[in-house]
Amino acid sequence: MATKTTDAKAGAKKAADKPAAKKAVGSKPNALQQPLQPSKELAAIVGSTPLPRGEVVSKMWEYIKKNNLQNPENKREIIADDKLQPIFGKPKVTMFEMNKHLAQHLK
Repeated sequence: MATKTTDAKAGAKKAADKPAAKKAVGSKPNALQQPLQPSKELAAIVGSTPLPRGEVVSKMWEYIKKNNLQNPENKREIIADDKLQPIFGKPKVTMFEMNKHLAQHLK
C-alpha cells in the first residue's frame, strides 16, 4: 500500500516529466535577453555592439579575471583599473554592486 508521501512524490515526478510549454516564435525576449547599447566607457571593455545584460556581465567577469582585478583577500571585491574606474566611479566595488553600476551604462 502506497503512503501519501510516495503518492505525492510520484505525482510531482509525473508533472516534472512533462515537457515545458514552448513559447510562441514571435514572442519578445525578456529583460535579461534584450540587447542593450553600452556606453562608450563600457564599450571599451565589452565592445560597442548591443548585447544582452547577461553577456555584458560575462564579458566583465572575463576582463576582471584576465586582468587579475579581484582582491586576493576578499574575492567578492573588485579593484577598478583605469578602464573600470569611469564605470564604477570608485576604486573598489563588491561583485553585487557591479550590476548596479553596469545598469547605469546600458541603454
